[in-house]
Amino acid sequence: MNTIPTTRSRRAYVTAGLASMMGTTIEWYDFFLYGTAAALIFNKIFFPAFDPLTGTLAAFATYSVGFFARPLGGIVFGHFGDKVGRKSMLLITLFMMGIPTILIGLIPSYESIGYWGAVALVLLRLLQGVAVGGEWGGAVLMAVEHAPEGKKGFFGSLPQAGVAPGLVLSSLALGMVATLPEKDMLTWGWRIPFLASVVLLAVGWFIRAKVAESPDFEQVQKKGDNVEMPALVVLRRYPRQVLTVVGGRLAEVTWFYTVVTFSLAYATGTLGIPKTVMLDATVWGAAIALFTMPLFGMLGDRIGFKWVFMAGTAGILLFAPQFFALLQTLDPHNITIALSIAIGLVYAALYAPEGSLFSAQFPAEVRYSGISIAVQVSGAIGGGLAPIVATSLLAYGGGNPTYIVWYLGILSVIAFFSAACMRGSDFVSAPIAAVPGSKRV
Repeated sequence: MNTIPTTRSRRAYVTAGLASMMGTTIEWYDFFLYGTAAALIFNKIFFPAFDPLTGTLAAFATYSVGFFARPLGGIVFGHFGDKVGRKSMLLITLFMMGIPTILIGLIPSYESIGYWGAVALVLLRLLQGVAVGGEWGGAVLMAVEHAPEGKKGFFGSLPQAGVAPGLVLSSLALGMVATLPEKDMLTWGWRIPFLASVVLLAVGWFIRAKVAESPDFEQVQKKGDNVEMPALVVLRRYPRQVLTVVGGRLAEVTWFYTVVTFSLAYATGTLGIPKTVMLDATVWGAAIALFTMPLFGMLGDRIGFKWVFMAGTAGILLFAPQFFALLQTLDPHNITIALSIAIGLVYAALYAPEGSLFSAQFPAEVRYSGISIAVQVSGAIGGGLAPIVATSLLAYGGGNPTYIVWYLGILSVIAFFSAACMRGSDFVSAPIAAVPGSKRV
C-alpha cells in the first residue's frame, strides 16, 4: 500500500475531493456543451450546405477532433504532472478548457464567413481536447492520493461524479435555449451557454487554487524518485497495464458517448422525438448518476474496484438492446427510463471505480502519465469514434440499431476480460526499476 502521511487533517482530503469534483464539473460542462450542440445545432450553423445526415457527420467530425487531441494532452500534462506536480497542471487545464469554450460562442456562422467558422471550431476543439486529456488524470489523482486508506474508491468517485452535474448543467442550458423560436436559437440563442462559461471558469479557479499538492507527489519529490521521462517509463515498463486500461475503458467511453451524444441525433433525426424530451431524460439520468457514482465508489472500497467495473460491463451487454427498444417506443416515460438506467446505473457502475482502479495499476512516480496515456488513448478511439461509428452503423442497417448493439456488446466483453486482468484495490507502492532511457533526476 502507499504510505500516506497520517498527520493530514480531515479538512485537507475533503477539500481535495470536493475541489476535484467541482472543477471536473466545470470542465465537463464545457465539453458536453459542445457534444450536445454538435448533435443538435452545429450541422445547421456551420454545415448548412450539406444534407442533414452528412451535416451531422461533419459536426460529429469536429466533435471527434477533441478526442484525438486528448492523448497529446495526456502525454504533455502527465509528464509535467509527474515532474512538477498535480495542482499546477489542474489550474492550467482549467483555463485551456474554459477560454476556448467562450470563444466558440463568438464564432461567426457559415452565412458570415463560410467554412472558416468550421476551421475555427476545429482549432478551438483541439485546445479543449488537449486540456481534457491532461485534466482527468490530475483531478483523479488529487482525490485518490489525498484520500485516507479504505476510502480511495469513494474519493476516487468524486471527480467522476462531477461529470453528472456537468452534463446536467449543459443539458439544462441547451434545453432552455431549445425553447426559443428556431430562428433565434440558431442566430444568437445557442451562443449564451458557451459565453456563460466565463462565470464557471472564475469559480473553478477559485476552488482549485485552495487545494494542497498531492501528498504522494510530495513523497516522490522528498525521496528523489522523480523520473526524467515518465511516459517512456510507462510504455517500456508497464505495457500490460496500459493495454488492460485501454481495453477496459473502451467500452465505458463508447457506451457513454453513444448514449449521450449519438442517441440525441438518432432520436431527434431518425425517430422524430422532440429535443426537449431527450434533453430532459438525459438530465434525469445524470442526476441519478450524481448519487449512484459515490455509492458505487464506496462499494468498490468494500468488494474491490474491478468487481464493480466488471458488473458495469455486464450491464452494457444486457441493457444495450433494451435501451434502443425503449427509445423506439417514442414514449417520453420509456425514454426517461432508458436514459436513467443507461447513465445512472450502467455508466455509473463503470465510471465510478475507474479513478481508483486505473490509478492502482501504476506507481506514484509515473502514475499521472500512466493513467493519462491509457485513458486518453481509449478516449480517442472509443469516444472520438463512437458517434461516427454509430451513425455509420445505423445507416448500414437501414435505420435499425442492431449493428450498434453488436458493436457495444463486443466492446463490453473485451472490457470484462481486461478488468479481470487488472490489479484489485492495492496500489503499486514499490519504486520503479531503472529503465533504459529513463534516468532519474
